[in-house]
Amino acid sequence: MNEKLANPAPLGLMGFGMTTILLNIHNAGFYPISAMILAMGLCYGGLAQIIAGIMEFRRGNTFGVTAFLSYGLFWLSLVLLIVLPKTGLAEPTPEGYMGWYLLMWGVFTLFMLVGTVNYPRVKQFVFASLTVLFFLLAARDFTGNAVIGMIAGFEGIVCGASAIYLAMATVLNEQYGRTVWPVGAR
Repeated sequence: MNEKLANPAPLGLMGFGMTTILLNIHNAGFYPISAMILAMGLCYGGLAQIIAGIMEFRRGNTFGVTAFLSYGLFWLSLVLLIVLPKTGLAEPTPEGYMGWYLLMWGVFTLFMLVGTVNYPRVKQFVFASLTVLFFLLAARDFTGNAVIGMIAGFEGIVCGASAIYLAMATVLNEQYGRTVWPVGAR
């Protein structure tokens, strides 16, 4: 029996994109971290991407498994880094240490970007802009420079929006059986 499996990528991309935009509106300086961002990080940024990653496993997509599970777990770890000190279960992480955390995510994302060479241009843009975002956030935390953080916030909004575009293009193009929203050549 040849079973048709649904494409989980739009779910993971929407979870990533929407959560990234909300966090980076904060990074751009528009509002403080709140339960809204933390809940999105746990549920849609974290859990939805983990579910998408597990579904990509079933489809045999190593890239999708690695990306969605890794970034879903990134969101869970980021929320824990923020919440654990507030509960008294851990000390707050110094900004310089957070710089290393973000730098490692930037390095990981740079390697994932290399893996997008045969993917549509929009997916390449998502990973390229995410790489830049992680390196900007690391630079902010290493230097304590708020302007770099604000620039990162606006860049992160663009990154998140590109993921949302790719998610919706994937859904609409599949739904209509033709290109409704272009994603660029492979």
